[in-house]
Amino acid sequence: MAIDEKLLSSVMKHNELNHTLHLDTKSYKLRDVSITKSATPLTGPNMRGGVYFSDTFHYRMKATVDDTTIIQILSKTMLGPNTEFKNLKITSSMKKGNTQISLYTNLTNTMQSSSKIELNMVIVDIRKD
Repeated sequence: MAIDEKLLSSVMKHNELNHTLHLDTKSYKLRDVSITKSATPLTGPNMRGGVYFSDTFHYRMKATVDDTTIIQILSKTMLGPNTEFKNLKITSSMKKGNTQISLYTNLTNTMQSSSKIELNMVIVDIRKD
């Protein structure tokens, strides 16, 4: 499935967005969110986590969560301990207005300190709600 680059570009340009990660029945505020476009290291079509990849680029999302209790839930979503990625849903909404966009990501890795967790993800889908 191709990502709507125009919609994603509008998210990348807005600094005044609230981002929330929805995981199981809980919601977690995200901060320091950045989205970048980068080349994939693949030289040809490939299978990853049961998903067929043929794109030569992808969008990466980096964000910070201050609630460190999330790490127990995150380990169930990342490739490594599991055979497949679980899609994470992140909603991005304007601070003023009611426009909301849902980003679906795969968690690729985390970096944890005593007070925060940095999430590194690949965006797999985007939808305007």
